[in-house]
Amino acid sequence: MRRALSDPTYADMMKSPLLSRILPGRMGTPKPVVAVLSLSGVIGQIGPMRRGLSLSGLADPIERAFKPRHLSAVALAINSPGGSAAQSALIHKRIRAHAAEKGVPVFAFVEDVAASGGYMLACAGDEIFADESSLIGSIGVVSSGFGFTGLIERLGVERRVHATDPRKTRLDPFLDERPEDVEFLRGIQEEAHKAFRDLVAARRGTRLDAPEDELYSGDVWIGTRALAMGLIDGIGDLRSVMRARFGDQVRFQKVEGERGWLRRRLGIGASGGLAGGSLGALGQDWAGTLIAAAEERLYWSRFGL
Repeated sequence: MRRALSDPTYADMMKSPLLSRILPGRMGTPKPVVAVLSLSGVIGQIGPMRRGLSLSGLADPIERAFKPRHLSAVALAINSPGGSAAQSALIHKRIRAHAAEKGVPVFAFVEDVAASGGYMLACAGDEIFADESSLIGSIGVVSSGFGFTGLIERLGVERRVHATDPRKTRLDPFLDERPEDVEFLRGIQEEAHKAFRDLVAARRGTRLDAPEDELYSGDVWIGTRALAMGLIDGIGDLRSVMRARFGDQVRFQKVEGERGWLRRRLGIGASGGLAGGSLGALGQDWAGTLIAAAEERLYWSRFGL
């Protein structure tokens, strides 16, 4: 005689761990899934053949992170010293858009550093976790460059620039720096800084527990101090926190960027840059590549990394 589905003995049998593993997901109890998306590196264009984190390179991985069946959460593994303010904001907004559309919580986990634009990425998480010694913050805006006026004079080079208005040559590294140009740049920086402050205030809300002049000073703090200030929600690593939140049976599904055959052959990473800083086989501009590598190194060295 066929056993009824409502029979208590049958129901107990269907809960067996062995049957849960061998039966299809619709018959067994599905395990919760956490998609893991890595956001590691400098944000934005670094050089002609070295591209850091950007929306164009991450749009597809972000979309795929929110697609797995039985998805319980998306975890962001963040290790970034910052970079482009625009790309940081674009990536942040895209993650939040998918989270709102799918109704899926996002957790951010800081590894070595989440500074400047890296912290903006972390704010895409509904909750942020870090190690005790992680570096968090740098909520500010910085612009840097070089001045070559003395160099070209020493070399006996005469540079000729013809512009419809002097404003077209603002901050030209081969011209003397003008006070009005510096003031113009400071105005842009203040507007960008306000947008950054507003984003942090909106995402962290009442969890922030420090004076604004300290929070938004551009300084960085280790994980324990960042926790006390409300910049993060807890101390912990991705695996431990997600297992505590969703159970020991949680499955981690790493989301990788897609690479075509030519990109794999040349060692070009999914984000578009040369993997591992390799010069590849294209014989690109060595000087430009070396300068880009130096700039990338400078981003990390600011935090002792």
